[in-house]
Amino acid sequence: MTIQIWETELDEILDQFFGQIELKSTSLVIVGCSTSEVIGQKIGTAGSADVAQMIFKILTKYQAQIGFELAFQCCEHLNRALVVEQKTASLRALEEVSVIPVKSAGGAMATYAFEHMDSPVMVETVQADAGIDIGETMIGMHLKRVAVPVRTEQRTVGSARVTLAKTRPKLIGGQRAVYERNTDNTQCH
Repeated sequence: MTIQIWETELDEILDQFFGQIELKSTSLVIVGCSTSEVIGQKIGTAGSADVAQMIFKILTKYQAQIGFELAFQCCEHLNRALVVEQKTASLRALEEVSVIPVKSAGGAMATYAFEHMDSPVMVETVQADAGIDIGETMIGMHLKRVAVPVRTEQRTVGSARVTLAKTRPKLIGGQRAVYERNTDNTQCH
């Protein structure tokens, strides 16, 4: 397969994904990506800057169209720290950590993001509103508490499985609780 085919696959996945979820300009989308898995290799063994560039280009295209914030997860060698824009860290009061991702410790995707974002900083953790996991990189620790899977027809980019999630607020209460607004359920007995 070629990188153009992988780009088409990712574009199809993201078009369906973003069509199924609601994001605000302040929404945060976490991206975990093994470029090694995309090219058919074992995670962490053959990172590709070319694949990272393609993925970054497609993601930032959707970011510009829809308006949301991005966080790129590093690999386990950096404890899955994240690359975010300085403004994202400031708005969310995220504590910065001191490390710079490189291909061998952080991964090709996080390294590419750090090198190409406007004003990147590293943070240890986030609570994202939605997530894109390309190659089973385990992004769940950085999603808000109630994650809901999102399905698309296209399920892979190259050889990497893609798992998508949105989040929702917790449902609290018991049998008398109401979860949707309407005029009939505003009175208390």
